[in-house]
Amino acid sequence: MSLNTSTILERRIVYLLLFLAVLLPLLFPIGWGSDVSPVVKMSYDLIDQTPAGGIGLISFDYEASTITEMQPMAVAQIEHAWSRGQKVIATALWPQGPQMAAQSFEEAKRNPLFKDKEYGVDYVNLGYKVGGMVTVQALGSSFKDVYPKDSSGRAWDTLPMLKDLKNLKGLSWICSLSAGEPGLKDWIMIAHDVHNVPVTGGTTAVSAPGFLPYVNNHGQLTGLLGGLKAASEYEALIGKKGPATTKMDAQSVAHILILLLIAVGNIKVWVRKRNNAKNTEVTNA
Repeated sequence: MSLNTSTILERRIVYLLLFLAVLLPLLFPIGWGSDVSPVVKMSYDLIDQTPAGGIGLISFDYEASTITEMQPMAVAQIEHAWSRGQKVIATALWPQGPQMAAQSFEEAKRNPLFKDKEYGVDYVNLGYKVGGMVTVQALGSSFKDVYPKDSSGRAWDTLPMLKDLKNLKGLSWICSLSAGEPGLKDWIMIAHDVHNVPVTGGTTAVSAPGFLPYVNNHGQLTGLLGGLKAASEYEALIGKKGPATTKMDAQSVAHILILLLIAVGNIKVWVRKRNNAKNTEVTNA
């Protein structure tokens, strides 16, 4: 077999192994655990320690391009809040946010424990409002003025869970799942800094370091979920093997395989060089 043919064959084998390394953990989840970071635990504790009947708000400030990282966070937090007897409001500072919220609620309701959750009683999707920080500021005065109707056109007064909610101060917690601007920073600056409502958040992995300074002694940000790994940690805290956990399994197996392939490649190069050196010595002799 020629060197070129051997190289092409090896390349195809590598591609096949990588394909299997990603596919098999997705089909047959391993559930490898990882240590839960303190900032993820803070976010979990905020919801976990909220009394039953409290209302939390999740702002869906992302779009389809970041759904892989952000959606597992949303579903896990919705399920966590419902398991504690809380109600959840969805808003959005991004145009695609209402669709992301609807998908998250539907996925959470596929869990047999939450299949009976009722729209308008246990959760509501208020939809998208343009304006960014201006919208958040307006919510500090009146929810109903900003959202006279929900995302489907139902009037505010027909949604039972909203009857006593006046403004941001009526919320137990706020979580902005943010892939950029407007998003988490606006909620911190208005909801927490002005109205003293606890705020937590979730971001893509690449954006998370920029928000860590807000997790400070002033409590501007009560915990942070940064990327898929943080989402998998949150799933572990609520005892769920969800999509984030499964995808982290696939990622971990693929990384292990890549390290092994690098090691094998280096060994092959070393063996080849040693054999060439021996052949040279024999020829010279």
